[in-house]
Amino acid sequence: MIFTHIVSSALLGLLASAGLSAAAPVESRDVYAPKVLYPHAGTVWYSGQRHNVTWDNSDPPKSISNRAFIVMRQDVFFIPVVLAHDFDLRAGRVEVTVPDVVTGNFSIVLFGDSGNWGETFTINGVIP
Repeated sequence: MIFTHIVSSALLGLLASAGLSAAAPVESRDVYAPKVLYPHAGTVWYSGQRHNVTWDNSDPPKSISNRAFIVMRQDVFFIPVVLAHDFDLRAGRVEVTVPDVVTGNFSIVLFGDSGNWGETFTINGVIP
């Protein structure tokens, strides 16, 4: 019994030290979470229209390693439609086509290295 405890403790210590030595070094990463400016509360879009999504690009890091994309969310659910992708976050805007959705309240989610979302706005969709 004592022998089993000693062997299992030694094995556990060996595995723990092997895991630490295999850990990748920590790299500094860009953290850039620009505020979505448009659409904002009170905005009404209609399915099929084209609009610019805009965000504050006043203080970007020197290097942004990730390409950005935009989706929508409704309440706590992400809508599985990519409105725009592979654009430069430093641009401050991208044009999107409003998808065919049921009329409701949505928010834009801007992904680069974070998933920050804008204010809730309305889309008058194909189904009222």
